[in-house]
Amino acid sequence: MTSSATPSSQISRLPYLPGLDGMRALAVIAVMLYHANHEWLSGGFLGVEVFFVISGYLITLLLIGEHERRGRVDLAQFWKRRFRRLLPPLFLLLAGLSVYMASFRRTPMGRTRGDFLGGLFYVSNWYQIVVGQGYTAGEAFVPLRHLWSLAVEEQFYLIWPLVMVLVLARHSRRNLPRMALWFGGASVAVALIMALLFYSGDVAATCTASQRQGYWTLFGRCISTNEALYLGTFSRAGGLLIGAAFAMVWRPMALLRGAMRDKARRLDVIGVLGLLLLGCLMWFLWLSEGGQHFGIRFDSMLFRGGFLVTGIATLCVIAGVTHQRSGLGRLLATPALNWVGTRSYGLYLYHWPVYQIIRGEAGKTLGAGQFVIAMLITLPITEASYRFVELPIRQGRIGAILEERRRRGAAAVATPQRRRLIVVTLVATVLVALAAVSIAVAPNVCVGQVECDLAAASATNESSPPTDSSSTSTTLPGVVGSQVPQSTSSTSSTSTSSTTSTTLPLDQRPPIAIGESVMLGAKPELEAAGFVVDAAESRQGTDVVGIVAALRAAGRLGNTVVIHIGTNGEVSDDTFAKIMASLPPEEVKTVLFLTVRANRAWIDGNNARIIALPSKYPNVHIGYWADQVPTISGIANDGIHLVSAGAKAAYAGYITVWAKDAAG
Repeated sequence: MTSSATPSSQISRLPYLPGLDGMRALAVIAVMLYHANHEWLSGGFLGVEVFFVISGYLITLLLIGEHERRGRVDLAQFWKRRFRRLLPPLFLLLAGLSVYMASFRRTPMGRTRGDFLGGLFYVSNWYQIVVGQGYTAGEAFVPLRHLWSLAVEEQFYLIWPLVMVLVLARHSRRNLPRMALWFGGASVAVALIMALLFYSGDVAATCTASQRQGYWTLFGRCISTNEALYLGTFSRAGGLLIGAAFAMVWRPMALLRGAMRDKARRLDVIGVLGLLLLGCLMWFLWLSEGGQHFGIRFDSMLFRGGFLVTGIATLCVIAGVTHQRSGLGRLLATPALNWVGTRSYGLYLYHWPVYQIIRGEAGKTLGAGQFVIAMLITLPITEASYRFVELPIRQGRIGAILEERRRRGAAAVATPQRRRLIVVTLVATVLVALAAVSIAVAPNVCVGQVECDLAAASATNESSPPTDSSSTSTTLPGVVGSQVPQSTSSTSSTSTSSTTSTTLPLDQRPPIAIGESVMLGAKPELEAAGFVVDAAESRQGTDVVGIVAALRAAGRLGNTVVIHIGTNGEVSDDTFAKIMASLPPEEVKTVLFLTVRANRAWIDGNNARIIALPSKYPNVHIGYWADQVPTISGIANDGIHLVSAGAKAAYAGYITVWAKDAAG
């Protein structure tokens, strides 16, 4: 074994580097700002990539140092140290959150069951990929969505020591720079593969039979390509690998013995430039926003080199702060940043659930006042976790206390303080156990009001009885669904054309309303007003072309047709022309198009085309629903969907009145 006084042992030693804690502080602050409000720092999520690079760097330094000092790496001890560092706060979070949900937020318990299991076994990222939990998706109560990044790191901690054991067994310390080139090259390869797999166009908001842009299909399940790249262990390994590669050539103690010992000022310049580059990346890059023509789109600069550049910028900062004489290191080691950095793990763990509890659901932004309240809650929880859970377990103080009590044995007096501790422990254990059982058996039900409304309406659609060609009913059954192949819906509708047209004269056929999820939310109200409703979530204008044609072929069109389309994507003049080709004025007296409202790039263009329709088609009238939305209470946080009963009644009433007025 190498003596602790030898130069080799000194080089292998990993000193405390307060500048790295300062880097952690800046990274977690960026993440917390981004999670609170994307508009405050659109690329704040890159703080996670900074964490990945630092983790790859430090873990590799530790493994190399242990191998040099002891001639081997004790894998069991390494994993034990990692578990003692990471698991206790995680278990505390899961336990506390389970009790909170069982006591105050029971409805989403079934939905979060998989999140609890994924967090417990550090596979949250893969769980979210498989079930389609988009990182930026809104409405649902998802208090554990942020655990995906911890899952990536923990999976790295399990695999990377095995890789390093093989590397160190086959290569001497002198060969580490060559291995650094290999692992650095692997990081670049990950970035290239991500760039090639990235889907750069508009991604469908939901994966349907008619829209699968930006999705892979795996065993019949839709997997969002870009979400998988963002959350995946292999696609996000680039930061960890580049940090590990840097550790093989940049040893903090070795810097003072080599050519870099007098280059602290130059390294400060490099570190400051890296810090400025990180700031620019976090300011200008973004993750996702509304698409150009439909759905959403992701930042191509982020997925095509952005993560790699972030990793390189982080290495520049590491190079600066790890030099013992670095001015940048001293700057980032200020008490405030040191406090945040040493507690960055707890801050990351606890801030997201606190945000969710305050805002109720993902997707809502926090105001400045709410953010302050969230910090006033998060900081004390983090400090308590750090002082009473993390440090005692990490330093082995709890084990020492238990050993001391065991050694004292019968001589130990059951003091009132000890009895209170036992009671509190038992009560907490019982509460957590009951909460865990509640979550385990909770039904998997819808969570948000919009989701529940759409689910109920979709279930009604699916349960509608099939059309009977011999039927003589005076009402129009069934709905033509957007996910049914075109030929199928046409055939089904055509089979009833003679019966429907002969049993119901044109002026006796009920009005038909065709639309998307906004209309779907008010389906019962419209049906109560006498409309036959054909609405579906994520419907596009091209879907309506086939629906209207099938209804005409089936003889179901009456004097009035209401169409609300254009929220989910661009509707071209050609699409409107094809829709109107099936709604000639001699057959359909009144066609009412509603304007649309959403914070999407295509909305203004769609509304302009809708408003221009009466100049081309004499039977078209316009309902200015977009202008009505700001005056109606009970609209969802997205500014699109109907939440309250009053909003749904207002929507149905608006259509009913307009349809009657337009029909004369």
